Amino acid sequence: MSSKNKVFIATSLDGYIADKQGGISWLDDIPDLGNEDMGYAAMMASTDALIMGRNSFETVLSFDIDWPYDKAVFVLSNTLKSIPPALADRVFLEKGPLKEVLKRLHSQGFKELYIDGGKTIQNFLREDLIEEMIITTIPVLLGAGIPLFGLLDKPLKFKCVESKIYAGEILQSRFLRKK
Repeated sequence: MSSKNKVFIATSLDGYIADKQGGISWLDDIPDLGNEDMGYAAMMASTDALIMGRNSFETVLSFDIDWPYDKAVFVLSNTLKSIPPALADRVFLEKGPLKEVLKRLHSQGFKELYIDGGKTIQNFLREDLIEEMIITTIPVLLGAGIPLFGLLDKPLKFKCVESKIYAGEILQSRFLRKK
């Protein structure tokens, strides 16, 4: 079985995933979509595990909700020393070069990976380790914040294979890596 690293994320019209303070409250302005999840459940059904950075992990922990993932979550961090005990059987710390982390996870049977978090996504892209991106563009300009994309050593080409409009104003596009 081959492996695939994929991104499923929302950005502002100007390409930010969080505002100047690192917050995501601007996502609260998304129109009511009823029962439409914009493909999230299908994407998660095809996912073996998640890889996220420490900042994303701490953001999810700050939400006043139960842990939202029923898949294993691997948190990339060189500074975090422990996971809250209530999550110890579902969340695991990982560190080291990304290719080594992926090799370890693949050897454990985790092949379809959802990559989440700004710096984590940027690092995976910098090493050309993303095969698919589903980007939902929210029509708001933030002006500054945490960008989805960062510096690359070389251009990475993707092909847009699908685009949909939700609620008459939200654009979601699916891109596959061209190699």
